[in-house]
Amino acid sequence: MTAQPQKRPVRFFNTTGPCQPWDHYMLPPADRLVGAQLDRYIRDNLYWALHAPRQTGKTTFLQTWAREINAGSEAVACYVSLESCQGITDRDNAMITISKAICAFAKKAGLPVPEVSLNMPKLLLDDTMHKWAEQVAPKPLVILFDEVDVLEGEPLISFLRQLRSGFADRGPGKFPTSVALVGMRDLRDYITAAKEGIAPNPGSPFNIKRASVFISNFTKKDVAALFVQRTAETGQEIAAEALDYVYEQSWGQPWIVNSLFERATSSILNEDDYQTVTLNHIMVAQEQMILARETHLDALNVRLNDPKIRHVVETIMIGDCDPSFGEADPAIELAKDLGLIKWDTATGFTISNPIYEKILTRYLNSGYHNMMPPPSTWRWQTADGRLDMDSLLKEFQTFWRRFSEKWEEKSDYTKAFPHLLLTAFLQRLTNGCGRVEPESAAGRGRMDLFVEYQGDKFIIEIKLLRDRDNPKEILEEGLEQIAAYRDKTAAGAPSYLMIFDRREETKKKQWDERISWETVEEVAVVRC
Repeated sequence: MTAQPQKRPVRFFNTTGPCQPWDHYMLPPADRLVGAQLDRYIRDNLYWALHAPRQTGKTTFLQTWAREINAGSEAVACYVSLESCQGITDRDNAMITISKAICAFAKKAGLPVPEVSLNMPKLLLDDTMHKWAEQVAPKPLVILFDEVDVLEGEPLISFLRQLRSGFADRGPGKFPTSVALVGMRDLRDYITAAKEGIAPNPGSPFNIKRASVFISNFTKKDVAALFVQRTAETGQEIAAEALDYVYEQSWGQPWIVNSLFERATSSILNEDDYQTVTLNHIMVAQEQMILARETHLDALNVRLNDPKIRHVVETIMIGDCDPSFGEADPAIELAKDLGLIKWDTATGFTISNPIYEKILTRYLNSGYHNMMPPPSTWRWQTADGRLDMDSLLKEFQTFWRRFSEKWEEKSDYTKAFPHLLLTAFLQRLTNGCGRVEPESAAGRGRMDLFVEYQGDKFIIEIKLLRDRDNPKEILEEGLEQIAAYRDKTAAGAPSYLMIFDRREETKKKQWDERISWETVEEVAVVRC
């Protein structure tokens, strides 16, 4: 179906900064708040925290809610970002910067601007908020502090102490009656970090928080409802299978959903072309998004250098078990707060969505990918130009023999090195003509790869054989797992079980003894 609207649509799918209803297709962000009681926070003069990963809608919610409050007559609300405090470690400088930010955002919102006195920087924030509450009286003052993440150490402790000091005196004309502290992590984590790892206690500098609220991803219905706005405005539709794929690949992560829709409707299709968005359009958009390494995605990738995050991601990637992986583990909490991983009863710990998994894999193996020889030097095609997976994986065995030991010495993710090198090898070939879909989860003991090239589908299972493992059990387990994965994704597809022997005794053997190929139960068992 092709629709021709009378004029170019005003709105678009936004991936840069907060959403505004007059510019962007958007859904009410307050609908995704988990555990929130917004009316009560104002009515009962409560302080609370909101946390969620970046670009999930926190700032959009705060700015939208502040406008809604100010449109009424019960209170005065102001959104204040603390982003300007990034990197400030001196307490007095931080308090001055926060107070200046309050003034700047108050002026921007058309609200009374408090006077800032620099005589006592230590108590400047307390003084500024008292004066501001007096100026907006008799209405109560509501402050929504965003980007609290940037505060650390003594500035954070001083900020929280001054809020607590004024809390007991809060009220119209006295002190802000309701305050929201918003960032990626829950407030307890900030306090712990500020106290050099010591967990908060009842005497902590912010024991006045009423609730900790989380903002969730889009549901499948939300994803459909977002695109429906585009259809209503332009007549452009989206195929049901394309809509399903967006949700399956993103698990409703708002930035990813908007990025896929935006690329499909304004880049892959010309912005004046309103033909139906197909599954192929979305798949091309996904590949473009991954290769573009936009700011949101690069911010996640930078976190992979953190040793705590490295351990979590690598454990999930190779399907290993770690008994310390509990809800209270600091590394797990950090990875979840960053939006890198999720947990549910069906799968345990996994990377948050398939697109993140592809992106993290691409980031970690980019060096291998870029240094790979061109595919023209490999044997990988059949006579009619299709993918010959047998020949390709035999080429990989040769590559593994020649380069793996040297390349592994430079790898930070040594446990996942076989997985990263093999996926880089496959991606070097399929880039632009096919796709490699990784799937992993903590405790599974393997990584699954689904490879598609010009319509042909292949299943590859990666398993590690380590000193603690029984070779026969690893083989039998791998065959069972690959059968289950094949039935789930592509019944009848050619299947390969890659077993990387990481035992110390194997490293002493000659390469001819370490490399082998056999067929077991119609599965090619490829040993490296």
